[in-house]
Amino acid sequence: MRTGLAILVTAAAVLAMATAHADPARLHVMGFAGAANAPVFVAQEKGFFSSRGLDVELAAAPNSATQIAALRAGRIDIALTAMDNILPYPGELFAFLGLNDGGRMSLMVRPTIRAAGELRGQPLAVDALASGYAFVLMEMLARAGLAPGSYELVSVGGSRDRLAAMQSGRAAGALLNAPTDTAAEAAGFMRLATSADVLTRYQGSVGAARRAWAAENADTLVRYIAAHVAALDWLHAPEHHAEAVQLLARRLKVGAESAGRSYRELLGQSALARKGALDIEGVRTVLELRAKFAPSPPPSLEPAAYYDLSYYQRAIAQ
Repeated sequence: MRTGLAILVTAAAVLAMATAHADPARLHVMGFAGAANAPVFVAQEKGFFSSRGLDVELAAAPNSATQIAALRAGRIDIALTAMDNILPYPGELFAFLGLNDGGRMSLMVRPTIRAAGELRGQPLAVDALASGYAFVLMEMLARAGLAPGSYELVSVGGSRDRLAAMQSGRAAGALLNAPTDTAAEAAGFMRLATSADVLTRYQGSVGAARRAWAAENADTLVRYIAAHVAALDWLHAPEHHAEAVQLLARRLKVGAESAGRSYRELLGQSALARKGALDIEGVRTVLELRAKFAPSPPPSLEPAAYYDLSYYQRAIAQ
């Protein structure tokens, strides 16, 4: 009797898996263009999503404001976004996964600029004036002796848009992520500093969702996290180095050299959060910068108000 019951249970499980694969859960994800999307690329191309019954569509975010508005309105399910972007909405949005520590953002400037002091009075391109990495840039400049107001912040959008603003002469500099920073360097711009020079602990991008959506789609979110972590493990495996570089070159539409540099920085500088872990002290730094530079203080200074790791813990336990 027990053997027969076990067979029935196993058959039911296999049938459930087959059904999930036949009709996968569709997820709408929005992130910014760049190498930080490597885990999503890998999970899409190596079957880590499909093997978990997920069909993940990745859209490019034009800017933080548009991305967060789409998340809040339910037009997307998951935002791959700066931790800072969700801080104004602790009761509505939350972080469930760490993507990167923000240490790879490079301050790229015109070739005639050799020191931060020369940025005084200059226009600097940012994603948005009061979100994203604008406060990281402000902290970098403050430590170099430039107070807020001694330069102009110009909101233009994502990393590629910021590079375009520099190329057009609209901005003298900007914080750029990989591989856009490499493209800027190839175009003759100078790397003045990186965010890692001033911030040892900083939670950069995260996976974020609406609390209400996550509660209704808990199993789907857990499977998404599990696929992301599996993709990270694949990326960190030395035997996948060459294939990973080829994948990045293809998906980012860059040369092998640029893709190789992005891969080395993603892994070698621990820019990608290992196992997708959230850096709680890094979240605290984000809160401190917002309290220091934002027009209005964050609703709470306690990091726990902005994340829920229960879905991540379920995914890791599996």
